[in-house]
Amino acid sequence: MVVTVAAVVATHNLAIGVVLGSITAMVIFAKRVAHFAQVTGVVDPDGNQVVYAVTGELFFASSNDLVGQFDCKDDPDDVVIDLTDAHIWDASSVAALDAIENKYAQRGKKVTIVGLNKPSADMHDKLAGQLTVGH
Repeated sequence: MVVTVAAVVATHNLAIGVVLGSITAMVIFAKRVAHFAQVTGVVDPDGNQVVYAVTGELFFASSNDLVGQFDCKDDPDDVVIDLTDAHIWDASSVAALDAIENKYAQRGKKVTIVGLNKPSADMHDKLAGQLTVGH
């Protein structure tokens, strides 16, 4: 990796090169997978409910994108977020879901989250409403 070689040459310290190379690899990875979470919304035929199917891995890099994929303003009063094909990896994802729920609540709309797998449900149950919402 170019960063590792440059750091080793500049500092004559292999450990610094390895650390900088690892950090660079993590940043590149997070950037690549940040858009892996997909959100598809379907309004029921009578227009009273929208179901959003979320697929993918939800973690710090995908959290900001997640919030922006919901249409709080124009959606009906009943919103279902189906996470059957998604997985929550960290607290930032729970905070993003809290932010989505808060945006809908500010408009008097009800959100129901369904389909969480066991580890995701445990994390969501433990942290929901406990985090500062910054979205």
